[in-house]
Amino acid sequence: MLKYLYLILFAIIITNLNNVSTAKENFFSEAKNMYDKKKLEESKFLFQRNIVFNPKDAQSYLYLAKIYNFEENESEEIKYLKTTLLLEPDNEEALYMLIDIELKKSNFSKVRDLTKNFKIICSTLCDKIQNINERLKNIEAKNEPKQ
Repeated sequence: MLKYLYLILFAIIITNLNNVSTAKENFFSEAKNMYDKKKLEESKFLFQRNIVFNPKDAQSYLYLAKIYNFEENESEEIKYLKTTLLLEPDNEEALYMLIDIELKKSNFSKVRDLTKNFKIICSTLCDKIQNINERLKNIEAKNEPKQ
């Protein structure tokens, strides 16, 4: 009798673990769906909820950074970009977004350092390197003292 009780308990635990992993996947896919539909508040909530269940999901942090970019909340955007890069150092989209922020701040030394890393990891966004260098030259030219 006790053997059957353990077997039933084991089956219940396995079923619950399976439901939790399905919930994790559903939060991200539903959040991404809401993001694609431009329902940013709903997607933000779902991405945050996904992070509760899966705190190492770099993509959820990246999408939250994108949402905060849209909301023009730079401090939150930077926080989520840095977390994305901490979890996934070769995430070129997050690195490019961070470079863009630093360019807007005219933080040239930081842009140069980030661009070096970007050149190493780029695979799909390599065409952005030329854009970064041009923007950097244009900003530096504007800031040079006129003689």
